[in-house]
Amino acid sequence: MTEWYVGTMGFGYRSWQGAFYPDKLPKAQQLAYYAARFNALEMDSTFYGTPKADVVARWRETTPDSFIFCPKAPREITHDMRLSGPAEDVLALFVETMLTLGDRLGPILLQFPPDFAAAEADALAAFLPRLPGAARFAIELRHRSWWRDETADLFRAHGVCWAAADYIYLPKEFRRTADFLYLRLLGRHGQFDDKSREVLDKTEELREWRAKAAVHSEGDAPVDAIYAFFNDDYAGHAPATANRMRALLGWEVEERPPQQGRLFG
Repeated sequence: MTEWYVGTMGFGYRSWQGAFYPDKLPKAQQLAYYAARFNALEMDSTFYGTPKADVVARWRETTPDSFIFCPKAPREITHDMRLSGPAEDVLALFVETMLTLGDRLGPILLQFPPDFAAAEADALAAFLPRLPGAARFAIELRHRSWWRDETADLFRAHGVCWAAADYIYLPKEFRRTADFLYLRLLGRHGQFDDKSREVLDKTEELREWRAKAAVHSEGDAPVDAIYAFFNDDYAGHAPATANRMRALLGWEVEERPPQQGRLFG
């Protein structure tokens, strides 16, 4: 049976205080509060550097047994080094640190910049065989030149998931290349000034994504898991929109705290 893991990209945002988190909840208790309501988190802070192992150990201690972390690999690898130089060593250290999570560790996301185009396919092809075998990986590409069969074949050969993205100019589709799917619901950056409430109702779009995922979660060879993570830029307030997806999946959703205010207005 295919397991769904639904959550947000990051969790410690100031605009969520009093909207998702109770007004006076201490910052040190936010992860525990979040993990009591969602079963997965794309850890955004790791994009800016590898944390210390004791910090990662606290993440594990703070969350329930069934909770899954999907950390973003440091941008140093994908944006600064662009897979060259010591990028392999940086990733090896990052994976070693993330293994502190034990069975809470989900796929690691490598997010490439918009200008990383298929002209750099040789660099990617040389890097994939050197990915640490102790972890699973998803890769998000943002340049349209990658949308070709050769990219899917490359990922498939190494068991790497081609992450799908609901992002302004990218095709809204799954290209299955691994035994799991990874979906990032991004939206257009900076379109909402207020990120404490949903502004757009994305229910129909979420139904479409759920239907597209069903193609790969049913039949003779279903994927093992589907990971779906929401950004505030998608509809205005990621926790509320993630809960919309959870409700569409038939899960029980906790009512939003009274201080969140009225939706869509």
